[in-house]
Amino acid sequence: MAIGPVEYILIGFPGNKFTGEIAPALGRLIESNTVRVIDLVFIGKDQDGNIAFFEFDELEELAPFADLQGEAGGLVSDADIEYAAEALEPNSSAVLIVWEDVWAAELAQAVRNSDGVVIEGARIPHELVEVAFSELASAG
Repeated sequence: MAIGPVEYILIGFPGNKFTGEIAPALGRLIESNTVRVIDLVFIGKDQDGNIAFFEFDELEELAPFADLQGEAGGLVSDADIEYAAEALEPNSSAVLIVWEDVWAAELAQAVRNSDGVVIEGARIPHELVEVAFSELASAG
């Protein structure tokens, strides 16, 4: 079985303004076989800087995540959670999602079969892409 690249994303919610809108969007990515969730953990930091973490089945407001298909659990360590929590301001929260990019599994296997190695990769921030496209549109 070819395994696609595995990545993580840490999404922060300053002031704990979490609406739950992410669950249905993530669900559609899973259903379309774009990603496969491997682990998912919610992290919170209170006003005093104390850190807590929760699985989706521990808090009522996280219930929409219970319907997601995946193997949520076990990969993210306490050290990973502590590292992720360092990025949080007091009175904020985040969701840490580890997923397989199922859409890229065939390409990843072809790279491995060709003895290729990924030298570098990164996500380009949305704000930079938005500016670049805007500049292209105004230049054309």
